[in-house]
Amino acid sequence: MKRIVICAAALILAAVAWFSCTYYVAQDQYAVVIQFGKIVATADTPGLRVKAPFIQTVATVPKSLQLYDISPSDVITQDKKSMIADDYILWKVSDPVKFMQTLNGSTSSAQDRAGVAVYNSTKTIISSLSQDGIIAARGEKLTSMITEDANSDVGGYGIVIVKAAIKSLDLPDDNKQAVYDRMISERSNIAAAYQAQGNSEAKKIQNETDRDVTIKKSDAKKKAAVLEAEGEEQYMQILQEVYNTPEKADFYNYKRSLDALKKSLSGKADKTIILDKDSELVKVLYGAK
Repeated sequence: MKRIVICAAALILAAVAWFSCTYYVAQDQYAVVIQFGKIVATADTPGLRVKAPFIQTVATVPKSLQLYDISPSDVITQDKKSMIADDYILWKVSDPVKFMQTLNGSTSSAQDRAGVAVYNSTKTIISSLSQDGIIAARGEKLTSMITEDANSDVGGYGIVIVKAAIKSLDLPDDNKQAVYDRMISERSNIAAAYQAQGNSEAKKIQNETDRDVTIKKSDAKKKAAVLEAEGEEQYMQILQEVYNTPEKADFYNYKRSLDALKKSLSGKADKTIILDKDSELVKVLYGAK
């Protein structure tokens, strides 16, 4: 029985010694080894580690990204316009030693420090811009400006602000309608300017088209007149050649008489032709007999 008690005691002492000289580091943690109130070692990779039993203790620090939502606050723009900013922060521990030394490893203290830094930076950035400039800069540009400015105040605490963004930037209720009306008026003026520019371009195109049409019509009439004159000249030359001798003149008259008679008798209906006895057609008909 005594032997069993001794063995059990030995096992308990061995287990206590084992647990007092080892510690485990998780994937999302830093481990800080403290001896007599001083930090003597850190570990940032997961796995089992060894420490001096009884005289060394281990504190864990979160390594993962932390989210902190700041309460909405009033801000004043450069042109003295009041707005309401609602920020959120993504932060993490960058130096576990500084974090333990300055904030005693407290995440709530770190969030308070980061919140104050982002709050002050938001007011500083907003106060340096007009309301129109803030509206134009909303998004990644404004986020980058606030994040960069806020980080300059928290580096000494072993933390870094990964992103400080305004999730909403609103107007007080009594200012909203005035701002909306002004924005509508500005957009209407821009639309009117585009419309006037479009009308001007359309008128310019129409005038150029009308000018081109007028020039083309004038050129066409000119060419038609030239062709008509050339046709008349050729016609007169042909007539001159036809009538330049009595024989040609008789033959031409004879040909014209035949053509006229053929045209008169064309068609399916029966026709009666009354001719003067001295007409060329009568002479042609009599000659045909």
